[in-house]
Amino acid sequence: MNKKISIVIPAYNEEEIIAQTLDRVISVLEINHYSNYELIISNDGSSDQTLNILSKYSSSNKNIKVVNFSRNFGHEAATTAGLKYADGDYTFIIDADLQDPPELFPDMIKKMDETGSDIIYGVRKSRKGESFLKKASSKGFYRTFNMLSDIKFPVDTGDFRLINKKVLMEFNRLSEKKKYVRGLFTWLGFIQEPFFYEREKRMGGKSKYNYSRLIRLAMDVIFSFSKKPLKLAFSIGLLCIFMTLGLLVYVIISKVSNSVPGWASTVTIIIFFGGVQMFTVGVLGEYLSIIFDEVKNRPEFIISNTINVLKENEPTN
Repeated sequence: MNKKISIVIPAYNEEEIIAQTLDRVISVLEINHYSNYELIISNDGSSDQTLNILSKYSSSNKNIKVVNFSRNFGHEAATTAGLKYADGDYTFIIDADLQDPPELFPDMIKKMDETGSDIIYGVRKSRKGESFLKKASSKGFYRTFNMLSDIKFPVDTGDFRLINKKVLMEFNRLSEKKKYVRGLFTWLGFIQEPFFYEREKRMGGKSKYNYSRLIRLAMDVIFSFSKKPLKLAFSIGLLCIFMTLGLLVYVIISKVSNSVPGWASTVTIIIFFGGVQMFTVGVLGEYLSIIFDEVKNRPEFIISNTINVLKENEPTN
């Protein structure tokens, strides 16, 4: 195959698995005679031996390119950086933990060529090694998001996917700072086809996403892709107005009948409307925080150094 293949691998503290990941990916490429390739590993400010391992591999294989962050900027930023440096006709995104098998690369390329599609996204038929709570929360998030979002995301998907050069170029034109990569690929449109596979358990190390980070990510995604929370706050406000009118009628009737209302109902009403106000302010605050980050116009990430990247091939951030 003469077409160039890029493989983008974000990595953060993956010293236990990164060498095995590189070996397996390179083995797949060589077995299938993909000689024109590049591996772009975004080292997301790892504090372990990940960078040393990457430096060793890249010194013996010039097709391995390393983008080293000045600190930890997050998985989405690392993926975005890798895509900015990619230059392949086919570009894969795969995590460093080997839960998504690189052996599927040839089948995904074949499906892209046969269907004429622009994106082949992985759909997990099963998720080995993950707890029931994590699986349930993931399913709940995607389904809740699809209710709130103006676009529908495919469920049971991750970042594992194949994109063509047209999609890569369009993605790299997006200028927003807080990116949710898999969501933006859905937003871009084009012809997209699912690729069903069995997701393996993590081969080494541990997941960097705890439940608090997953909740924060879920909130960022919902507020970045949907205006429905604002509309929900407006609807709750209208509901409160109608409830207030009902309470006004109740007060008038109570006054006429000389009945004395109890303090419990009064306190309940105060707490309810106070909660509604706080909810509305919170929704507005989330949207304002997104605007605040965009207006500051800080870069999504800062690169400390690169390995095997020609100066003229470095993208502008």
